[in-house]
Order: sequence, then C-alpha cells, then structure tokens
Amino acid sequence: MSKSFHLTTFGCQMNEHDSERMKGMLESLGYAEAPERDGADLILFNTCSIRESADTKLIAHLGEAKRLKSENPERVVGVAGCWSQSLKDEVFERFPFVDVAFGPGQYPKLAEFLTSDSLTAQGYFEFAGFTGHLPTKRGRPFQGWVQISVGCNCACAYCIVPSTRGREVSRDPSDLLDEVRGLAADGVKEVTLLGQNVNSYGRDLPAGRRTSFAELLALVDAVEGIERIRYTSPHPKDMREDVVRAHAELDAVCEHIHLPLQAGSSRILKAMRRTYDRGRYMDRVAMIRDLVPDVALTTDVIVGFPGETEAEFEETLEVVEAVAYDSAFTFIFSPRRGTSAAELDGQLGHAVKRERMERLVPLVQEKAKERSQRFVGREMDVLVEGPSRNDPGRLRGRIRHNKTVNFSGVGTPGTFARVEIASATSMTLMGEQSLLASVA
Repeated sequence: MSKSFHLTTFGCQMNEHDSERMKGMLESLGYAEAPERDGADLILFNTCSIRESADTKLIAHLGEAKRLKSENPERVVGVAGCWSQSLKDEVFERFPFVDVAFGPGQYPKLAEFLTSDSLTAQGYFEFAGFTGHLPTKRGRPFQGWVQISVGCNCACAYCIVPSTRGREVSRDPSDLLDEVRGLAADGVKEVTLLGQNVNSYGRDLPAGRRTSFAELLALVDAVEGIERIRYTSPHPKDMREDVVRAHAELDAVCEHIHLPLQAGSSRILKAMRRTYDRGRYMDRVAMIRDLVPDVALTTDVIVGFPGETEAEFEETLEVVEAVAYDSAFTFIFSPRRGTSAAELDGQLGHAVKRERMERLVPLVQEKAKERSQRFVGREMDVLVEGPSRNDPGRLRGRIRHNKTVNFSGVGTPGTFARVEIASATSMTLMGEQSLLASVA
C-alpha cells in the first residue's frame, strides 16, 4: 500500500514553487497526496520567517501534528523552509516530535531521509544553491514558476532572508531556458520568474555566460508557446530602463511591475537599509509610467518601523497618494529575531502601528479603485483560471495587468477569453465575454 503525504505551505511564491517541487519529488517516490492531515503518513510544513503572524499560524499547526503523531508514532513530521533554517537545531529542542527539518534548497535531503533506515531526527541546513531538476507538481497546468536565482545580497534591516537563503546565486541561463522550453512543451502559457531580487540576476555569472535580467526577459519571450511573463520580486535600486522597456517592447512581458516602497520617508528607508531614498524611488515610478503608461504598479509598505514618527508616516501616505498604486501589500512591522531592526531603539506600540495601518489601507483601496476604472468599457484578454470563487456560475481569470476578472461566458482553464469590463472594485473587475468569444 502506497504512503501518503500532506503539505502545508506558508509565505511567498518562492515557497509555493518549492512546495510544488516537493510534491513532485514525493510522488516520484510513490507517495500520494492526502486531502487531510490526519490521513497522511508524512506531515510536512514549508515555512516562512518574514512575519510573526506566519510563526503563530505554524505553531498552531505544529500542535495538531504533535497530537496526530502521538496517535500514530509511525507518522513522520517534517519542517522545511526559512523558519526551519532560522531556528536550525532549536527545531528539535522546541518540537521534539519533529523527525526531519531542512532549509530552503535542501529538498532532495527529504528524499534521502525518507529512503534511509535512519531512526533519529535529522536536520539539513547547508546552503546548496540550486537543487537540480526535481519533478514538479504544478497547481495549474498552464502556469509555471521558474526559479532564476537563490539567496539575496541585500542587507535590509528587517529581513531575515539572507541568513535563511544565503548569498545570491544566479542560475545558468541555458539551464533556465531549457526549463522554460520544457514548460511550454508541457502546455504552460504563463511563467513567473522567481528570485529574491530578480533584477540583479546575472551579475555573478562568469563573463562568458553573463546575462542581464532584461536580456533574460528577451530570451524567455522568444520561447514559442509562452504568452505571458511575470516576475517577482524586483528591488527599486536595480530597476533600470532596459527592464522597464522590456514591458513595452516584448510581447509576452506583462504590463505589471511590483515596485516595493516599504516607506515614504528617506530617513526611514535609510534606517531600513533599502539603499534608495524617496526621490530615487519616485524617479523610478516616473520612468515606468513614461515608458509603460498603462502599467499596473503594485507595492509593499511596512507600517511602524522603529523610530517612525507621525510626520514620517504621513510621508508614506503622500507617496501612496501620489503614485496611486493598483494594489499594495501592507504589513505592520514586527521584530524578527536575528535582524538588526529587532534591536533598534524606538520600537512602537501595537496600538500606534494599528492606527496607522487603519489610515493606510483605506487610502490604498481608494486609489486602487480609481485606477481600476480605466478598464471599464475596454475589452481585455483574460487567462481563464476556473470558476469564480463567489459565483460558480461565472468564470474567473486574470488580465495581463494581474487584475482578477469575474465574468459570464464559456471557457476552460488555460484558455483565453475576450471580456468586456463592465465594472470594477479596488481588487476585482467584472465583465461579460465578448460576442467574438475566445481568443485562443
């Protein structure tokens, strides 16, 4: 009888991609995916270490895993990812029921552990660069993630990623393109390029193989069958004109750029070690809007960084007002162990941070709703993802600008539909399929 696994993923798209690779690897070992944790022989968690809320959720889930293992000691419990890396051997001290723990990039070690005769808990935490060609079980057959680099050379004061994923290592472009071609041959139409800082890609490659991120976009754009290219995450300090021009000039590169702000105050940005100031950031925005006028611009904002004054927070509101983002991920600062920001003076109380967040979010939503109105009355190509979550009688998909569209019409996941947009909220567009029907 085959064994089964259940995998819970926390955090970013990089983690989602890593989980798909783990699932593919486990299925190649004969494991079947169990719909519920209590029906699994192997319980896995792929963890995130960016925010305290992820830690809290994980610990609650680990409590359930402890109970399930006590009911069946033969169950294997594993913890992967950044949180595991940040704690290393403490994982086994704090959670003695965990059998195997490993950091990002150590997924093949899970297979090694499962196929060994080991009776003791094992931890694997070396930085190993790329993990080779693991099989992948994609969540959607027509969309694929492609990891172009691992690690990060930035030293942002609030971020633990460099200590959990190591120094930046770019993947060889020929290897990367082989993967993209394979995805296209397998029916993938949309790829998302992944890295901690994608637009610094290639700088560490040997001279004969050196490829800039803009050049990489052009290479992927030339792969037959790939109709949409997305990427995450870039860093404003490395957002150069050649990358922005790729959005205007390359057919497959989508009209969406995620440009993390984090704070609108130059002093706070310096304290965060972001290596750009407000003026430089706004220059990047102006360049993007000039070269790609219809671009969807999204961002990240941290509220309540240590020492942030009311006036400095209002500078963030000013930037949000001026840029008018299409959407934003907003976070309340929480100190992370192992980061310099956790040791800074001027830690703000939760009430102050919450009150500021309650002013930021409505402004973000107001501007996003205003921006969404530009789509009303236009016909847009929608990549169908499946039925609408709120109305199964309608379909859901995304336009190139990364906006979700709920619409009436016909279409199967992975096909394109031409949709006339009738109305818009801050997050979602609504419409009807054009009488000319699908475009692919």
